[in-house]
Amino acid sequence: MLRCHIPPQCGPAPLGRRGLPRASAAVRCAARAPSRGTVAAAAQVAAAVATAEGREGVERPGLAERLRMGSLLEDGLSYKESFIVRCYEVGINKTATVETIANLLQEVGCNHAQSVGFSTDGFATTTTMRELGLIWVTNRMHIEIYKYPAWGDVVEIETWCQADGKIGTRRDWILKDLANGEVIGRATSKWVMMNQNTRRLQRVSDEVRDEVFIHCPKSPRLAFPEENNGSLKKIPVLTDPAQHSRLGLVPRRADLDMNQHVNNVTYIGWVLESIPQDIIDTHELQTITLDYRRECQHDDIVDSLTYIEEGDEINSNGSLFSAPHPEEQRQFLHCLRFAGAGDEINRGRTVWRKLAR
Repeated sequence: MLRCHIPPQCGPAPLGRRGLPRASAAVRCAARAPSRGTVAAAAQVAAAVATAEGREGVERPGLAERLRMGSLLEDGLSYKESFIVRCYEVGINKTATVETIANLLQEVGCNHAQSVGFSTDGFATTTTMRELGLIWVTNRMHIEIYKYPAWGDVVEIETWCQADGKIGTRRDWILKDLANGEVIGRATSKWVMMNQNTRRLQRVSDEVRDEVFIHCPKSPRLAFPEENNGSLKKIPVLTDPAQHSRLGLVPRRADLDMNQHVNNVTYIGWVLESIPQDIIDTHELQTITLDYRRECQHDDIVDSLTYIEEGDEINSNGSLFSAPHPEEQRQFLHCLRFAGAGDEINRGRTVWRKLAR
Protein backbone atom coordinates (compact mmCIF):
# COMPACT_ATOMS: atom_id res chain seq x y z
CA MET A 1 0.00 0.00 0.00
CA LEU A 2 1.35 3.45 -0.90
CA ARG A 3 1.88 5.88 1.94
CA CYS A 4 2.55 9.60 1.82
CA HIS A 5 3.85 11.86 4.57
CA ILE A 6 1.34 14.64 5.10
CA PRO A 7 2.52 17.62 7.19
CA PRO A 8 0.24 18.28 10.21
CA GLN A 9 -0.77 21.73 8.96
CA CYS A 10 -2.42 20.15 5.95
CA GLY A 11 -4.68 17.88 7.93
CA PRO A 12 -5.77 14.44 6.67
CA ALA A 13 -6.39 14.18 2.96
CA PRO A 14 -10.00 13.54 1.89
CA LEU A 15 -10.52 9.91 1.06
CA GLY A 16 -11.45 8.65 -2.37
CA ARG A 17 -13.97 5.89 -3.01
CA ARG A 18 -11.41 3.20 -2.11
CA GLY A 19 -10.04 4.89 0.97
CA LEU A 20 -7.00 6.37 -0.83
CA PRO A 21 -6.17 10.06 -0.41
CA ARG A 22 -7.48 12.09 -3.31
CA ALA A 23 -4.71 13.13 -5.68
CA SER A 24 -5.61 16.82 -5.50
CA ALA A 25 -5.24 16.85 -1.70
CA ALA A 26 -1.89 15.05 -1.85
CA VAL A 27 -0.56 17.51 -4.42
CA ARG A 28 -1.69 20.52 -2.34
CA CYS A 29 0.07 19.11 0.70
CA ALA A 30 3.22 18.35 -1.25
CA ALA A 31 3.34 21.96 -2.45
CA ARG A 32 3.73 23.12 1.15
CA ALA A 33 6.65 20.72 1.73
CA PRO A 34 8.40 20.52 -1.63
CA SER A 35 11.03 17.95 -0.80
CA ARG A 36 11.88 15.53 -3.57
CA GLY A 37 10.71 12.55 -1.54
CA THR A 38 7.34 14.10 -0.73
CA VAL A 39 6.73 15.25 -4.29
CA ALA A 40 7.65 11.83 -5.64
CA ALA A 41 5.34 10.11 -3.16
CA ALA A 42 2.51 12.50 -3.99
CA ALA A 43 2.98 11.78 -7.66
CA GLN A 44 2.80 8.06 -6.95
CA VAL A 45 -0.42 8.53 -4.98
CA ALA A 46 -1.91 10.66 -7.76
CA ALA A 47 -1.09 8.01 -10.35
CA ALA A 48 -2.48 5.23 -8.19
CA VAL A 49 -5.73 7.09 -7.52
CA ALA A 50 -6.13 8.02 -11.18
CA THR A 51 -5.62 4.41 -12.19
CA ALA A 52 -8.05 3.11 -9.56
CA GLU A 53 -10.72 5.66 -10.41
CA GLY A 54 -10.25 4.96 -14.10
CA ARG A 55 -10.98 1.29 -13.45
CA GLU A 56 -14.00 2.25 -11.39
CA GLY A 57 -15.37 4.31 -14.26
CA VAL A 58 -15.46 1.15 -16.36
CA GLU A 59 -16.17 -1.58 -13.87
CA ARG A 60 -17.93 -0.09 -10.87
CA PRO A 61 -21.61 0.90 -11.16
CA GLY A 62 -23.00 4.18 -9.88
CA LEU A 63 -24.36 4.69 -6.38
CA ALA A 64 -27.99 4.11 -7.40
CA GLU A 65 -27.10 0.85 -9.14
CA ARG A 66 -25.15 -0.37 -6.10
CA LEU A 67 -28.03 0.39 -3.72
CA ARG A 68 -30.74 -0.93 -6.03
CA MET A 69 -31.93 -4.49 -5.29
CA GLY A 70 -31.90 -5.52 -8.92
CA SER A 71 -29.69 -6.91 -11.67
CA LEU A 72 -29.65 -8.72 -14.99
CA LEU A 73 -29.96 -12.47 -14.75
CA GLU A 74 -27.00 -14.62 -15.75
CA ASP A 75 -28.07 -14.99 -19.38
CA GLY A 76 -28.53 -11.22 -19.65
CA LEU A 77 -31.96 -11.66 -21.23
CA SER A 78 -34.15 -10.62 -18.30
CA TYR A 79 -33.90 -8.39 -15.25
CA LYS A 80 -35.04 -9.00 -11.68
CA GLU A 81 -35.51 -6.47 -8.88
CA SER A 82 -37.05 -6.50 -5.39
CA PHE A 83 -39.08 -3.71 -3.79
CA ILE A 84 -40.32 -3.09 -0.24
CA VAL A 85 -43.93 -1.86 -0.15
CA ARG A 86 -43.94 1.52 1.61
CA CYS A 87 -46.68 2.81 3.90
CA TYR A 88 -47.68 5.54 1.41
CA GLU A 89 -48.14 2.92 -1.33
CA VAL A 90 -51.06 1.11 0.34
CA GLY A 91 -54.74 2.00 0.08
CA ILE A 92 -57.99 1.54 1.94
CA ASN A 93 -57.64 -2.26 1.99
CA LYS A 94 -54.22 -1.94 3.69
CA THR A 95 -52.53 -3.45 0.65
CA ALA A 96 -50.62 -1.95 -2.25
CA THR A 97 -52.84 -0.13 -4.74
CA VAL A 98 -52.95 -1.10 -8.40
CA GLU A 99 -51.28 2.25 -9.16
CA THR A 100 -48.41 1.19 -6.89
CA ILE A 101 -48.10 -2.09 -8.78
CA ALA A 102 -48.15 -0.27 -12.14
CA ASN A 103 -45.50 2.19 -10.96
CA LEU A 104 -43.26 -0.68 -9.86
CA LEU A 105 -43.68 -2.34 -13.25
CA GLN A 106 -42.68 0.92 -14.92
CA GLU A 107 -39.70 1.33 -12.60
CA VAL A 108 -38.31 -2.16 -13.14
CA GLY A 109 -38.80 -1.80 -16.89
CA CYS A 110 -36.83 1.46 -16.94
CA ASN A 111 -34.09 -0.03 -14.76
CA HIS A 112 -33.85 -3.00 -17.10
CA ALA A 113 -33.48 -0.69 -20.11
CA GLN A 114 -30.83 1.33 -18.31
CA SER A 115 -28.90 -1.78 -17.28
CA VAL A 116 -28.41 -2.84 -20.90
CA GLY A 117 -27.24 0.61 -21.96
CA PHE A 118 -30.37 2.29 -23.32
CA SER A 119 -30.89 6.01 -22.70
CA THR A 120 -31.96 7.38 -19.33
CA ASP A 121 -33.96 10.30 -20.78
CA GLY A 122 -37.32 8.63 -20.21
CA PHE A 123 -37.62 7.07 -23.66
CA ALA A 124 -35.29 4.03 -23.24
CA THR A 125 -34.01 4.61 -26.76
CA THR A 126 -31.02 3.16 -28.59
CA THR A 127 -28.35 5.15 -30.42
CA THR A 128 -30.05 4.69 -33.80
CA MET A 129 -33.45 5.66 -32.40
CA ARG A 130 -32.05 8.92 -31.01
CA GLU A 131 -30.39 9.73 -34.33
CA LEU A 132 -33.71 9.23 -36.14
CA GLY A 133 -35.90 10.90 -33.51
CA LEU A 134 -37.78 7.71 -32.64
CA ILE A 135 -39.36 6.80 -29.29
CA TRP A 136 -41.40 3.97 -27.77
CA VAL A 137 -45.02 4.62 -26.74
CA THR A 138 -47.39 2.32 -24.85
CA ASN A 139 -50.11 0.71 -26.94
CA ARG A 140 -51.65 -1.77 -24.44
CA MET A 141 -51.20 -2.70 -20.78
CA HIS A 142 -52.66 -5.79 -19.08
CA ILE A 143 -52.18 -6.48 -15.35
CA GLU A 144 -53.49 -9.36 -13.25
CA ILE A 145 -53.06 -9.37 -9.48
CA TYR A 146 -53.77 -12.65 -7.63
CA LYS A 147 -52.72 -11.37 -4.21
CA TYR A 148 -51.96 -7.79 -3.26
CA PRO A 149 -48.83 -7.28 -1.13
CA ALA A 150 -49.20 -5.46 2.19
CA TRP A 151 -47.12 -2.71 3.77
CA GLY A 152 -43.64 -4.08 4.49
CA ASP A 153 -43.91 -7.03 2.10
CA VAL A 154 -41.08 -7.50 -0.38
CA VAL A 155 -42.09 -8.00 -4.00
CA GLU A 156 -39.70 -9.53 -6.55
CA ILE A 157 -40.38 -8.57 -10.16
CA GLU A 158 -38.78 -10.15 -13.21
CA THR A 159 -39.13 -8.48 -16.61
CA TRP A 160 -38.01 -9.05 -20.19
CA CYS A 161 -38.88 -7.72 -23.63
CA GLN A 162 -39.13 -9.21 -27.12
CA ALA A 163 -40.32 -8.45 -30.64
CA ASP A 164 -44.04 -8.04 -31.35
CA GLY A 165 -44.85 -7.55 -35.03
CA LYS A 166 -43.15 -5.16 -37.44
CA ILE A 167 -43.68 -1.89 -35.57
CA GLY A 168 -43.59 -2.96 -31.96
CA THR A 169 -42.18 -4.77 -28.99
CA ARG A 170 -43.67 -6.28 -25.86
CA ARG A 171 -42.59 -6.31 -22.24
CA ASP A 172 -43.73 -8.93 -19.73
CA TRP A 173 -43.47 -9.16 -15.95
CA ILE A 174 -43.81 -11.84 -13.27
CA LEU A 175 -44.43 -10.68 -9.69
CA LYS A 176 -43.58 -12.88 -6.71
CA ASP A 177 -43.74 -12.66 -2.93
CA LEU A 178 -40.04 -12.78 -2.10
CA ALA A 179 -40.73 -14.43 1.27
CA ASN A 180 -42.18 -17.63 -0.20
CA GLY A 181 -41.74 -17.44 -3.98
CA GLU A 182 -45.51 -17.37 -4.62
CA VAL A 183 -46.53 -15.78 -7.92
CA ILE A 184 -48.83 -12.91 -6.93
CA GLY A 185 -49.26 -11.25 -10.31
CA ARG A 186 -48.41 -11.12 -13.99
CA ALA A 187 -48.45 -8.36 -16.57
CA THR A 188 -47.75 -7.73 -20.22
CA SER A 189 -47.60 -4.66 -22.42
CA LYS A 190 -47.25 -3.72 -26.07
CA TRP A 191 -45.19 -0.81 -27.31
CA VAL A 192 -44.95 0.77 -30.75
CA MET A 193 -42.28 2.96 -32.31
CA MET A 194 -43.23 6.54 -33.10
CA ASN A 195 -41.46 9.49 -34.70
CA GLN A 196 -41.15 12.05 -31.94
CA ASN A 197 -41.62 15.01 -34.31
CA THR A 198 -44.36 13.79 -36.67
CA ARG A 199 -46.11 11.63 -34.01
CA ARG A 200 -46.57 8.93 -36.64
CA LEU A 201 -45.96 5.23 -36.06
CA GLN A 202 -42.88 3.80 -37.70
CA ARG A 203 -41.69 0.33 -38.53
CA VAL A 204 -38.83 -1.08 -36.45
CA SER A 205 -35.79 -1.02 -38.73
CA ASP A 206 -33.19 -3.77 -38.91
CA GLU A 207 -30.65 -1.46 -37.22
CA VAL A 208 -32.92 -0.89 -34.24
CA ARG A 209 -33.81 -4.58 -34.09
CA ASP A 210 -30.12 -5.44 -33.85
CA GLU A 211 -29.68 -2.97 -30.98
CA VAL A 212 -32.79 -3.93 -29.01
CA PHE A 213 -33.45 -7.61 -29.52
CA ILE A 214 -29.92 -8.76 -28.75
CA HIS A 215 -31.05 -8.32 -25.14
CA CYS A 216 -34.24 -10.37 -25.59
CA PRO A 217 -35.04 -14.10 -25.32
CA LYS A 218 -34.34 -15.88 -28.60
CA SER A 219 -37.56 -17.92 -28.43
CA PRO A 220 -40.94 -16.50 -27.35
CA ARG A 221 -41.39 -16.26 -23.59
CA LEU A 222 -44.80 -15.03 -22.46
CA ALA A 223 -46.11 -14.08 -19.04
CA PHE A 224 -49.50 -15.30 -20.29
CA PRO A 225 -48.83 -18.40 -22.42
CA GLU A 226 -52.40 -19.69 -22.06
CA GLU A 227 -54.47 -19.85 -25.22
CA ASN A 228 -57.20 -17.18 -25.45
CA ASN A 229 -55.92 -15.45 -22.33
CA GLY A 230 -57.37 -12.14 -21.19
CA SER A 231 -54.44 -10.06 -22.38
CA LEU A 232 -55.48 -10.83 -25.99
CA LYS A 233 -59.14 -9.99 -25.56
CA LYS A 234 -60.39 -7.05 -27.62
CA ILE A 235 -62.18 -4.14 -26.00
CA PRO A 236 -65.23 -2.99 -27.99
CA VAL A 237 -66.04 0.57 -29.01
CA LEU A 238 -68.37 2.06 -26.40
CA THR A 239 -71.18 4.18 -27.77
CA ASP A 240 -74.17 3.64 -25.47
CA PRO A 241 -74.74 6.02 -22.53
CA ALA A 242 -72.54 5.00 -19.62
CA GLN A 243 -74.10 3.68 -16.42
CA HIS A 244 -71.46 5.44 -14.33
CA SER A 245 -69.31 8.49 -15.00
CA ARG A 246 -66.93 11.01 -13.48
CA LEU A 247 -66.68 14.14 -15.58
CA GLY A 248 -64.22 17.02 -15.76
CA LEU A 249 -61.02 15.32 -14.57
CA VAL A 250 -58.02 17.64 -14.92
CA PRO A 251 -54.37 16.50 -14.99
CA ARG A 252 -52.35 17.74 -12.05
CA ARG A 253 -48.77 18.90 -12.51
CA ALA A 254 -47.72 15.78 -10.61
CA ASP A 255 -49.45 13.63 -13.26
CA LEU A 256 -46.98 14.70 -15.97
CA ASP A 257 -43.95 12.54 -16.71
CA MET A 258 -40.47 13.68 -17.72
CA ASN A 259 -41.68 13.91 -21.32
CA GLN A 260 -44.39 16.46 -20.41
CA HIS A 261 -47.27 14.02 -21.07
CA VAL A 262 -49.72 12.48 -18.62
CA ASN A 263 -48.07 9.41 -17.11
CA ASN A 264 -49.44 6.01 -18.14
CA VAL A 265 -50.34 5.17 -14.53
CA THR A 266 -52.54 8.26 -14.19
CA TYR A 267 -55.01 6.75 -16.68
CA ILE A 268 -55.55 3.84 -14.29
CA GLY A 269 -56.61 6.22 -11.53
CA TRP A 270 -58.96 8.04 -13.90
CA VAL A 271 -60.60 4.77 -14.93
CA LEU A 272 -61.20 3.84 -11.30
CA GLU A 273 -62.80 7.22 -10.57
CA SER A 274 -66.01 6.14 -12.31
CA ILE A 275 -66.28 2.70 -10.68
CA PRO A 276 -69.44 2.61 -8.46
CA GLN A 277 -68.72 2.99 -4.76
CA ASP A 278 -70.45 -0.26 -3.79
CA ILE A 279 -67.91 -2.17 -5.92
CA ILE A 280 -65.02 -0.34 -4.28
CA ASP A 281 -66.45 -1.24 -0.84
CA THR A 282 -67.01 -4.94 -1.51
CA HIS A 283 -64.53 -5.97 -4.24
CA GLU A 284 -60.90 -5.59 -5.21
CA LEU A 285 -59.43 -5.19 -8.66
CA GLN A 286 -58.19 -8.46 -10.13
CA THR A 287 -57.50 -7.55 -13.77
CA ILE A 288 -57.13 -4.34 -15.72
CA THR A 289 -56.54 -3.94 -19.45
CA LEU A 290 -55.97 -0.55 -21.05
CA ASP A 291 -55.64 0.38 -24.73
CA TYR A 292 -53.87 3.72 -25.12
CA ARG A 293 -55.21 5.57 -28.15
CA ARG A 294 -54.27 9.25 -27.78
CA GLU A 295 -51.89 11.35 -25.76
CA CYS A 296 -53.17 13.60 -23.02
CA GLN A 297 -51.64 17.02 -22.27
CA HIS A 298 -51.58 19.10 -19.10
CA ASP A 299 -54.43 21.40 -20.21
CA ASP A 300 -56.86 18.68 -21.34
CA ILE A 301 -60.11 17.91 -19.49
CA VAL A 302 -61.10 14.25 -19.30
CA ASP A 303 -64.37 12.36 -18.77
CA SER A 304 -64.26 8.87 -17.26
CA LEU A 305 -67.11 6.54 -18.34
CA THR A 306 -67.87 3.05 -16.99
CA TYR A 307 -70.18 0.43 -18.51
CA ILE A 308 -71.31 -2.86 -16.95
CA GLU A 309 -70.19 -5.75 -19.17
CA GLU A 310 -72.90 -8.37 -19.25
CA GLY A 311 -73.20 -11.85 -20.76
CA ASP A 312 -69.47 -12.49 -21.09
CA GLU A 313 -67.75 -15.42 -19.47
CA ILE A 314 -65.45 -14.22 -16.74
CA ASN A 315 -62.38 -16.28 -16.09
CA SER A 316 -58.77 -16.04 -15.04
CA ASN A 317 -57.26 -16.93 -18.41
CA GLY A 318 -57.63 -20.63 -17.77
CA SER A 319 -54.39 -20.47 -15.84
CA LEU A 320 -53.24 -22.50 -12.87
CA PHE A 321 -53.76 -19.52 -10.59
CA SER A 322 -56.85 -19.67 -8.42
CA ALA A 323 -59.72 -17.29 -9.09
CA PRO A 324 -63.04 -16.57 -7.38
CA HIS A 325 -66.22 -18.24 -8.57
CA PRO A 326 -67.72 -16.27 -11.49
CA GLU A 327 -70.74 -14.99 -9.52
CA GLU A 328 -68.34 -13.38 -7.06
CA GLN A 329 -66.83 -11.31 -9.87
CA ARG A 330 -67.95 -8.14 -11.62
CA GLN A 331 -66.71 -6.94 -14.97
CA PHE A 332 -66.74 -3.45 -16.50
CA LEU A 333 -65.77 -1.67 -19.70
CA HIS A 334 -64.27 1.81 -19.62
CA CYS A 335 -63.69 4.82 -21.81
CA LEU A 336 -61.63 7.93 -21.16
CA ARG A 337 -62.36 10.74 -23.57
CA PHE A 338 -61.80 14.45 -23.92
CA ALA A 339 -64.59 16.41 -22.25
CA GLY A 340 -67.60 17.37 -24.33
CA ALA A 341 -68.02 14.13 -26.33
CA GLY A 342 -64.50 14.50 -27.68
CA ASP A 343 -62.10 11.92 -29.04
CA GLU A 344 -61.35 8.69 -27.20
CA ILE A 345 -58.14 8.74 -25.15
CA ASN A 346 -58.20 5.31 -23.59
CA ARG A 347 -60.34 2.15 -23.68
CA GLY A 348 -60.31 -0.40 -20.87
CA ARG A 349 -61.72 -3.45 -19.12
CA THR A 350 -61.61 -4.33 -15.41
CA VAL A 351 -62.50 -7.51 -13.51
CA TRP A 352 -63.23 -7.31 -9.78
CA ARG A 353 -63.32 -10.14 -7.24
CA LYS A 354 -65.23 -10.22 -3.99
CA LEU A 355 -63.20 -9.12 -1.00
CA ALA A 356 -62.46 -11.80 1.57
CA ARG A 357 -63.61 -10.37 4.89
